[in-house]
Amino acid sequence: MSTDTQPLVVHEIVSAYQKYITAFHEHTKRAPIHFRERDWDGVQLNHRQRLRLYKDCVNEVVASCKDRYGKYLKDRQFWVSVKTAFSNEINQRKDKELAESFYNSVIRKAVSDLSIDEELMFVLEGYDSCEIHPQEPLFHNYPSKWGVQKIIRKILEDFDFKAAYYQREKDVQFLVRSIREVILTRYKVDENTTTQVLKQVFYRNKAAYLIGRTFLGGKWMPFIIPFLNGPRGIYVDTLIFDPNLMSAIFSYTRSYFMVETEIPSQIVAFLNSVIRHKKVYELYNAIGFNKHGKTEFYRDFLNHLNTSDDQFIIAPGIKGMVMTVFTLPSYNIVFKIIKDHFDPPKNMTRQEVKDKYRLVSLHDRVGRMADTHEFEYFQIPLDRVHPELIKELRNTVNSLVEIKGDTLFIKHLYTERRLTPLNMYLENCDLEDAKIAVEEYGNAILQLAKANIFPGDMMTKNFGVTRQKRVIFYDYDEIEFLTKMNFRVKPKAVTFDQIYASRPWYEIAKNDVFPEDFKRFMIGRADVRPHFFEFHELLFHPDHWQEIQGRIEHGELIHAFPYPEYMRFRPEEEV
Repeated sequence: MSTDTQPLVVHEIVSAYQKYITAFHEHTKRAPIHFRERDWDGVQLNHRQRLRLYKDCVNEVVASCKDRYGKYLKDRQFWVSVKTAFSNEINQRKDKELAESFYNSVIRKAVSDLSIDEELMFVLEGYDSCEIHPQEPLFHNYPSKWGVQKIIRKILEDFDFKAAYYQREKDVQFLVRSIREVILTRYKVDENTTTQVLKQVFYRNKAAYLIGRTFLGGKWMPFIIPFLNGPRGIYVDTLIFDPNLMSAIFSYTRSYFMVETEIPSQIVAFLNSVIRHKKVYELYNAIGFNKHGKTEFYRDFLNHLNTSDDQFIIAPGIKGMVMTVFTLPSYNIVFKIIKDHFDPPKNMTRQEVKDKYRLVSLHDRVGRMADTHEFEYFQIPLDRVHPELIKELRNTVNSLVEIKGDTLFIKHLYTERRLTPLNMYLENCDLEDAKIAVEEYGNAILQLAKANIFPGDMMTKNFGVTRQKRVIFYDYDEIEFLTKMNFRVKPKAVTFDQIYASRPWYEIAKNDVFPEDFKRFMIGRADVRPHFFEFHELLFHPDHWQEIQGRIEHGELIHAFPYPEYMRFRPEEEV
């Protein structure tokens, strides 16, 4: 091992991280400009470009290190010393947990077949080891003695989007009325009451969100104020107090926010205090640091393994033709492995499936597609794996599994939030819940369509139900861009030969879709089928799909609201 080489490698990795995080912040700072200028094409491009930064910077530094210092990269002691030196180098950074994850990515990429190794990587550090910084500079404070009217006016004054405002006074009254109706009817303001709003604005798609909290009734009550910029100017769209809706806005089914974060752990700590039911890794994901979110997820996974004793099993539900899926009953995650061979009629390659998952990771998920994390050489204690699962893995993904001693290694897998498969949910729920579920099912399909995603295989087994009864799509191997599909009216048979033909007598191209055929397979439960067909009648008309295609092809970014339409102050306003 060369002691001269170690500082050079450390310098390369630190410089590459600095390049990444600088570019990340530059992209993030464009968000308010795009919002102000209503540049929705710029919003989408900027989002995709920021997502690609991490991988590009990691690949660049790994290629450089292999080229210059390749002979040292398989030396274990070399990496032990590099890790120590790197840790010292970044110790004073306010984002050191992100730098640690970046280092992990570099070593995993530089050393092939490397599993998680605490001596060589930052495995258990991260968020919990971050310095606690003063919170006072983080938010604006509004004392209760000002009164509701003055507080709302001051909030709107403090957050100037540098664009024309549409009916500011009307927005003030909308907000004041909501506060009085929802909060002040239940709680009494006293001398301890105060309101805090994060100075950082959270941007996503066509919206900007303020995150705040009010100390009232002896506890902090969080709230979110979404702003939109329509053709007539900036306006407040609603006021959200419902913790379930707030959680949904930060959901794993939505794209990452653009929000300036000098000290990421500080922002996550504040969010963790107001956005309930969210784990630390989900909040890092939500603010755009999904690679560090992956690291924090793995830490959460290790902690859960240490505090549980159940076994990994085959996931309940109909087995997929492309993926082998398993889960740990006590943990709300599924683990998905691409099969060695696909069951007919699937005829794609493993790389094509990976490409589909990559597409989803770069696309707007509009609250209807689950986020995933991709792992290589994932370790599971062998004694925690049920024998039936071992058998299933050997039968379906044998090329990707390896047993060494008391550990099962999986060479490639995806992790995803565990949901109740829609087909199973419909088998067990009552009629009212079934109606809600099938309405949500159709809404999910149509909202994906408006985001230029056609699910392909729309069987109910490929959709899941969340604890909030939202329906989410999670099987990505057949997704396509909606604009690539050809929605047709099914030709009507007019001759005996056509009527009794054993196969379609008309030509069908690869991307042809006949919406009227959806009725044959969409909902099997007899007592709810009529409701679904009536509620989502437009699903079965080609012209409705073509209309959505036309809007997308004309450059429209169709906004997906993460809250119900009835909550909007001006539901008639265009975004």
